[in-house]
Amino acid sequence: MSDLPKIIGERIRKFRKEKGLSQEELAHMANLHTTYIGQLERGEKNATLGSIEKVANALDISLEELFRSIHSHSDSQVYTLSQIITHLQAMSVKDQKTILKLLEILLEWKEQ
Repeated sequence: MSDLPKIIGERIRKFRKEKGLSQEELAHMANLHTTYIGQLERGEKNATLGSIEKVANALDISLEELFRSIHSHSDSQVYTLSQIITHLQAMSVKDQKTILKLLEILLEWKEQ
């Protein structure tokens, strides 16, 4: 199972504490149940995009800020993939396809 729910939960808890909010206050502001906030923070629930958006809005942070540097270990696969995706999202579809072709060429070369 992915560590992503736990990592997201830790980020939510970090931002909540920085804002000086209790779980109850955050739940009220996000229009979610207090128990659900606790489960999110402990990584026990896979959050829906809708609930993540509600929590981010209640914390007055952007989704980008919530997910930025989500994994602090720069040598981890999750961190590396998130960096690749971040770069690709800023490109046009045409450029993304070019990068994909280059990646396929590099992978073929590496296998030889």
